Amino acid sequence: MKNHIKTKYEILRQKIYIIIYGSNTFAGKLFDLILLGVILLSVLLVMLETVEQLDAKYHQFLIISEWIITVVFTLEYIMRIISNKKPLNYILSFYGIVDLISILPMYLSFFIPGSRMLSVIRALRLLRLFGILNLVHFTGQESQLKLAIKASRTKIIVFVYFVLIVSILLGAIMYVVEGKESGFTSIPVSIYWCIVTLTTVGYGDIAPVTTLGQIIASFIMIMGYGIIAVPTGIVTAEFAGMKNKDKNNDVKKCPSCTTLIYKDDARYCHHCGEKICDE
Repeated sequence: MKNHIKTKYEILRQKIYIIIYGSNTFAGKLFDLILLGVILLSVLLVMLETVEQLDAKYHQFLIISEWIITVVFTLEYIMRIISNKKPLNYILSFYGIVDLISILPMYLSFFIPGSRMLSVIRALRLLRLFGILNLVHFTGQESQLKLAIKASRTKIIVFVYFVLIVSILLGAIMYVVEGKESGFTSIPVSIYWCIVTLTTVGYGDIAPVTTLGQIIASFIMIMGYGIIAVPTGIVTAEFAGMKNKDKNNDVKKCPSCTTLIYKDDARYCHHCGEKICDE
């Protein structure tokens, strides 16, 4: 049987695949970091556009910038489909659907005025950062409490990061639902209200007046009670686990994600899959 000789197109597609999906390569990491930067910029532009003073002064610049970013996301989406051996799997996957939805609002704005504001959903694309967080190394061999906090740091960062994404999305929804008449004058102001409500602080300077807005606010308040307990629970669990082990010899630590490994015979991290070297 003769070996299959790859065409130039197949070689190019393979190279694109390695860059886009290969998070373990330098080019892949660089691509992910650039992509995340562009996503953050895109979300920031959408938020700034809702600030009247800035929009009046830089409206044309903001619109052109959003279109440039939309074209970039469109090309990225097409490349992901082309380079994937099973493109349908990507298209129907969670990230595939999010990627598609993130580029639709700008094109829909030709037919549905105001739909461009839905571009804030691009914040969901920031979930890709979870893969990069595993590359962060945390070191230190101090007291048990200090080790527990350091071991929990990655999990807490992921948690806070998720809360920020939720705050952006819910803040944008409340801006659409309530509007300027209720004090939700811009998306940043709405995000501020969401964070204040989610943390159960409740200053009371802004409050929803519509029925739908009050229902959403009630959901945020209830969710806030559960969210407050999570960081404390993460650190407490790590600290309790360390108390049951000898602090000098028995506890292993993943060199990649800093998760504590309590099984003596463990060869791989149960969290990220990194190989654990025996000391």
